[in-house]
Amino acid sequence: MGMSIAPYRVQAYNTAKQSENKMHDDTVAKRFGFSGGLVPGVDVMAYMMHQPVAKWGRAFLERGLIDARFVKPVYDGELTEVAATERDGVLSIEVTSRGELCASGTASLPASAPVFSLADYKEVAAVAERKPVNAASYEVGKWLGTMPRDWAGEAAMEYLADIREADPIYAKEGLGHPGLLQRVMNRVLVDNAILGPWIHVGSRMQLLSAAKAGDVITARAKVIGNYDKKGHRFVELDALVVGNGKTPLAHCRHIAIYQPREQAAA
Repeated sequence: MGMSIAPYRVQAYNTAKQSENKMHDDTVAKRFGFSGGLVPGVDVMAYMMHQPVAKWGRAFLERGLIDARFVKPVYDGELTEVAATERDGVLSIEVTSRGELCASGTASLPASAPVFSLADYKEVAAVAERKPVNAASYEVGKWLGTMPRDWAGEAAMEYLADIREADPIYAKEGLGHPGLLQRVMNRVLVDNAILGPWIHVGSRMQLLSAAKAGDVITARAKVIGNYDKKGHRFVELDALVVGNGKTPLAHCRHIAIYQPREQAAA
């Protein structure tokens, strides 16, 4: 039997209502059969990081491993519960809302962070001019880059408020929340093509170094999958997220439906 950890409850907040991705817009999301605009998967994953950080502290931010799959939407304003059970050093995490399982995953603390070489991940710029997504946008084997991003000062505090994170470790130690790295992973897709409504469905993130608030963050990503499944078009990325052009912060696998099968409104 695993050992249950005190549940973490958060009132979900849709940080992307004004996003270019209209899957976060109530009207458009309803066209796809949802009840309203989706809370971004990267923010749901940020909720899932609360318990591993509460358990392992800075060590998790430096070398923790987390895997998440998003199975049903979380909606703005909903009370969302994150439950974690520990067994053999692994946290099994489930996110529920409306009495439904919305996301699941695991988190653990490896004895040491694996080593990744910057040289193995090609540094390229995001496209100079984005074009509507097409067959060439995410060709398997293609390298993709991102526009540099940083969250310093007020922006870092606003992010913590947006994801409802009150753990003092970030402000006290001047650290960046690892959910920011997931936001940069989403930008790999957005910075390289003009997308219609799209959905982040899962990620695996091995942290390699604790990000600091204000770090300039980029991703060096290779497309490792592009396929059709049940009418949805999926893309899979393998990426190194880098701080200040020199420090590997995380190794990520990122999966998204970049062209969903449209459903009639219910």
